[in-house]
Amino acid sequence: MAPQQARSRESLGKLLKAAVEVLGQQGIAGTTIPRIAAHAGLTPGAVYRRFRNKDVLLETAILRILEDQAKVLLLSLTVEAAAKIPFPTLAEQVINSLVVSYRVNASLVRAVRQFLQEREGGAFWKKASKLEMRTFEYLVDIFATRKSEIKHADFRTAAALGLMMINGALWEIVVNPGDIKLWKGLLPKNDRALIVELTRAFLSYLGVERKNQ
Repeated sequence: MAPQQARSRESLGKLLKAAVEVLGQQGIAGTTIPRIAAHAGLTPGAVYRRFRNKDVLLETAILRILEDQAKVLLLSLTVEAAAKIPFPTLAEQVINSLVVSYRVNASLVRAVRQFLQEREGGAFWKKASKLEMRTFEYLVDIFATRKSEIKHADFRTAAALGLMMINGALWEIVVNPGDIKLWKGLLPKNDRALIVELTRAFLSYLGVERKNQ
């Protein structure tokens, strides 16, 4: 049974990857079982044998995204590794990763957020929110372990609110900017400048000193 199970897992992985890619390209309304099947190199019937409808497939795919996101973070940024990085450099690296991720996946992030909002309060929403919060809290904990460098009286709350402000700014500037032309001349001219300014704001709010800056 092992080879058959391996092929089944591979097929499922291909299908979930296709669902995510179509969702990012087409949005919720444009994501259909036939499109997902074609993208995965499968027939619609093969998809329906695994998932009874598009919503169940997308729920499974989105949960997989959030689980993988948490795993990647845990592997790429351990508490031990973060402790060896100067706080300003650590903050800039995290913010740089967020900017790059949001920029590359902006349409997918918008579609996932819409999908979640439409299911607020349900079982899927609760699972997804728990996974999102786990990832967010891990980042907060990474920064909070450096409490001796944070001058804010409530260092953990400061780290959490600071990260929320970063995410909020990136949502408005990168993910869902609307008519960005209205903001021309008021915002950083490129992503590198945006990273620098967001890092400066984050460190300033936390009261972290940045030498030679």
